[in-house]
Amino acid sequence: MKKQLNIFFTALMFYTRIPCPKNITHDPTYLNKATRYFPLIGWIVGLIAAVVFFGTYKLFESEELAVLFSLVANVLTTGAFHEDGFADVCDGFGGGWTKEKILKIMKDSAIGAYGAIGLVLLFAVKFFAIKKVIDTDLNDTLILIECLMTFIMVHALSRLTAISIIFTTDYVREDELSKSKPIAKQNTWKEIFGAFLFGLVPLMFIAYSNWKYIFILIPLIVFRFFAIRYFKKWIGGYTGDCLGAVQQVAEVTIYLSIIALWKCI
Repeated sequence: MKKQLNIFFTALMFYTRIPCPKNITHDPTYLNKATRYFPLIGWIVGLIAAVVFFGTYKLFESEELAVLFSLVANVLTTGAFHEDGFADVCDGFGGGWTKEKILKIMKDSAIGAYGAIGLVLLFAVKFFAIKKVIDTDLNDTLILIECLMTFIMVHALSRLTAISIIFTTDYVREDELSKSKPIAKQNTWKEIFGAFLFGLVPLMFIAYSNWKYIFILIPLIVFRFFAIRYFKKWIGGYTGDCLGAVQQVAEVTIYLSIIALWKCI
């Protein structure tokens, strides 16, 4: 149990800015095993986003401000870890035409035009999509609980979509200094089972009361397939930045899928 707590706190420390016990270190062996807890981190990030959303909504009675503050809370909680990966992917694949050039651009810490434009569009889509999904009677207790679970489900499922790529795809960076190198090593069935368990439980919970949510998996699977195909075509596999980009786009995909499902089914 103590070892699992250390692994969990390793994941929490690596993927967020949430303070952890001082005795926890970035042990490469723990970080590899921490893969199973990545979707569980989504529970925490989603819960924080939900609390901030409903808190600011009650305070300011403005859905727009509530959505904006929830996005700010997400960025502060994760340190823009995944958004940074998304921006690097936009710069790398937008400005590079060979594997070497793409990887070199993504390694550069400076943000370029593609990355800046990509982030602006990403947050714009997120803002309006979340507002549309949550645009309901927030004074109803049952609806309030469903909205809370939606935040948690989105963050858990988007992280599962991203981390599942390492189970089937090759890591392409050869430098040992890469911050994502430890999680790219071979994973056992425990990491795979844990990731899918923590990633799917929130969806199963919310689908129990509303079966339509289960169809969210279809666009996610399609998106994952084409993302892997695209990364393999250009660089032969994935990098940590690719995982961050997949998480962000998967998050948007889920929100848009919910909107489409409510319209079509």
